[in-house]
Amino acid sequence: MNNTEEYDDPILYDKENESYLPELPFLLKWASKSTGPIIDLACGTGRITIPLAKNGYELVGVDIHKGMLDEAKRKSNSLNLAIQWVQQDCTELDLGLTSTFIYSVGNSFQHFLTNEEQNHLLSSINKHLKHNGIFIFGTKFPNAEELLQPNTEEYWRSYIDKETSYKVDMYTISSYDSLKQVQHYTTIRKYYGTDGSIIDEKRTNISLRYVFPKEMERLLSTHGFEIVHLYSDWKETPISQNSDGMIYVCRKIF
Repeated sequence: MNNTEEYDDPILYDKENESYLPELPFLLKWASKSTGPIIDLACGTGRITIPLAKNGYELVGVDIHKGMLDEAKRKSNSLNLAIQWVQQDCTELDLGLTSTFIYSVGNSFQHFLTNEEQNHLLSSINKHLKHNGIFIFGTKFPNAEELLQPNTEEYWRSYIDKETSYKVDMYTISSYDSLKQVQHYTTIRKYYGTDGSIIDEKRTNISLRYVFPKEMERLLSTHGFEIVHLYSDWKETPISQNSDGMIYVCRKIF
């Protein structure tokens, strides 16, 4: 799977995402019901792995991207946290252990673009879960507003780069392939100097697969999971037609 351009700069990723932790209270609640090691799939730089480990849980962080894992290791070492970091493709997991709790956050499920990749991913997860083990993941809800965005440069958000004090404006351009259910995104970052002029611009590309709720129901069932809960966000808001996300809590039943 080669869809990782957005993650080629781990430092930039952390600047934009590290402090964003909406999943943490929800995952801590489920972690408290688990025993043994917890597996974080597509863990990146450890945005959620590290806070869970700080709370005393045994964590295994898995990612395909060496650069992201190297940054995760650096951060966990500086905190003296004994997290096991593993570079593997999540569709071909071979960790030599089973868990009562596996999770994947950051809409990572959408990085698996084909039916075959989704099948291999869920088979890998099932293989590493104990019977009645819990798998939790989030993905974007494929509502009309999400999919039918104009194919033009749209403002997304801004932040201040702490190192340079530069203001950064972020824009996206999206194009949806309805046959493949894949949205192609270009993210544009515009860096402003002290005089307000643009001094740099960076573009990255990513493609994300969308899965509709009934399709997901069948997919999970086929791979031995029952859906225990389905929410629209990490605050356990009920799912609705106006939801932006889908948070699945699944149990392995076979």
